[in-house]
Amino acid sequence: MIEAKIIKAGRNPRIAGTRISVYAIVEYLEHDWRPDDIAFWLQLTRDQVDAAIRYIEPHKEDVMAEYELIMERISRGNPPELQAKLDAGHERFQAMIRERRRLKGQEIHHEGNSGGQ
Repeated sequence: MIEAKIIKAGRNPRIAGTRISVYAIVEYLEHDWRPDDIAFWLQLTRDQVDAAIRYIEPHKEDVMAEYELIMERISRGNPPELQAKLDAGHERFQAMIRERRRLKGQEIHHEGNSGGQ
């Protein structure tokens, strides 16, 4: 069983044995989720969620300040040069899907015309 504690991994406090930061827990708490529901949704134990809440309470000012910075960064979106690269990659992916569908359609068409006997 994973011990329910918070570790400092880089600059973000995380639930030990996971990649889930206390800021993810804050996000759910800010939307009035119950700890049992958070645990279920994030595939954590209730003890792990409680450990995060216990960490957040005495560090609330610092945690909320960092959480607000995270939310601001998210709301700004990607820098234009990065977004252009993402859009180009997405278009290449969509073209690949279209080509695969086209080829699959040809295969189905050829299977249906197997010599007319």
